[in-house]
This record gives sequence, structure tokens and C-alpha cells, in this order.
Amino acid sequence: MWVTSEQIESARQIDLLTYLENYEPDNLKKIGTETYCTKEHDSLKISNGMWHWFSRHIGGKNALDYLMKVKGYSFTDAVLLLNNSATVLQKFKSKPETAKELEIPELCSDIKRVRKYLSGRGIDSKVIEYCNRNGMLFEDAAYHNCVFIGKDENGIPKYGALRSTTSDFKRDLDGSDKRYSFRLEINRKAESVHLFESVIDLLSYVTIETKKDTAWYKNDYLSLGGVYATDKKQDIPLALNSYIERNPDLKTIYIHFDNDEIGRKASMQIKEALKDRYEIIDEPPESGKDYNDHLLNEIRKRKEQER
Repeated sequence: MWVTSEQIESARQIDLLTYLENYEPDNLKKIGTETYCTKEHDSLKISNGMWHWFSRHIGGKNALDYLMKVKGYSFTDAVLLLNNSATVLQKFKSKPETAKELEIPELCSDIKRVRKYLSGRGIDSKVIEYCNRNGMLFEDAAYHNCVFIGKDENGIPKYGALRSTTSDFKRDLDGSDKRYSFRLEINRKAESVHLFESVIDLLSYVTIETKKDTAWYKNDYLSLGGVYATDKKQDIPLALNSYIERNPDLKTIYIHFDNDEIGRKASMQIKEALKDRYEIIDEPPESGKDYNDHLLNEIRKRKEQER
């Protein structure tokens, strides 16, 4: 059995939310204004036309990816299934596209609990204040979560990530645009960028650099808001692709992903996709799983030496 290129293209045009609304409505759960998850897998989040299964570190752009990666369908069977429903295709074609606004929660007038939490993770106070002063770090009024903000070229907030100060809870704000994930673009003509899986790792790395006699402020730092390897070798994260488009002077990319299987695979994929365009330097943390682990290890060593 085979499928035509037209069938493949039609299948790729169907987003996961549309598919679930028609094929698995009882498996769909709304958890925010524009965010959903599946009842079968509550860590599989759907937002802004993308989906990410956080517990498995996989994701995709459409229903075709979902059927293969989550449901275990073969490529051919998944394409045929999506093409056999005129209802789904018609609803998708008639569904208007609307711009989604970033939903920022009510914020506290200060960041006392956020400051205490980040300091406990080893983040330097100067780094914390820099982010707060430049409108990239806040504390939400209801739960006192960290609110990390990413902005577009005009300084308008387009992306937001919540990180609990008391638990492991974390998620993107509704309406977040991954193209503008949290970043420190300090030098508008920077020739290098440092990549991280999370904001905490980014802030940890910058904290380490501030303790050295290095010009850390000459580089840019970009959090990708999580990473996962895809089946397409040329796929790169939206946030990185957007950064590349905005920065024609870029020459070198430093990758600082986690010391685990997902981090290593995602690093290899980016290197493979961009090796002909940039110098790619892979620098995972020297100790621990991620750069926050490494930062805390360095702080402990320094305290032991001072005794």
C-alpha cells in the first residue's frame, strides 16, 4: 500500500487539536484559554498549533506526528486515516486563523519570593536584577511563580514561562509564541549565541560567567523552552530558527544541553542541521545533569575551600 504526495501534504495540514476534536473528543481536556492536554497523557500539551509530550520529551507540529509518535501508526496508515475523513479536512480548511495574545497573569509589585527562590538555585543577584529591570522576570500574584518573559523585535512580550518557587510545576503561558522564547540579547550584533534547554540553565551559565574574567556580555543567550529530537534531520527549534533569521552576523553556536539522552540527541541534531552554516561547539555541563547542577556543585566546592 502506498500514498500519493497529495495525500501526504493533506495529512500534514491537519493540526492535532482539530484531529482530537473530531476523532478523540473524549480524550481532549482544556487546561487554559488556548492550551489543551489529552486525558490519556496529561503531560502532552497542545498550544499555538504545536504539541509537546513533556514526560517523553517528544513533540510535533501536526496530527500526523501525533499518530506516529504517540499512537504508534505507520506513516502510510496515519496518512490514510487523516485523508479518509472529509469532516476533519473541511473543518480544518474553514477554520479561521486568529492571532493569539499572550496571557500574562496578574503580577506582584515586587519579586521577593522569586528572588529568594532563584538565589537558592545559585543565580547571582546581579543577573536576577538585570532580568527584572529589563521586564523579563516577574512574580505572579496568585501563586508567586517565576514569570519569565520573551519579547519580539519591538520589545513586545510574546512568550512567557511559569516556574513554581515551591514545587516542580512549570509550563508556558497561554498564547506563548515559541519563536520568542526567553533570551538575553545583550549585543545586537553578536557573532555567537549560547543555547540552553531552560531559563534556569541559561541564568546558571551566565552566573558562572560573571564570576570569571570574561566578557560574557558580548554574547547572546537563548533558552529553547525544552528540546526534543525529531525524525527530520533538518528540523531545528522554532526559537533558534527565529534567532538566526534576526541575526545575520551570527557565526558560532554554543550548545549547552543536558547530560542525558534527550539533550545529547537534540544537540547532535542541531549540529547536523547547521554544520554547513555555522561553527557548532557542544559544551554540556562539566558536572551534574544540567548547568544549574554544575553551578550548585561549583558553589559547594568554593564554600569547602573557604573553610
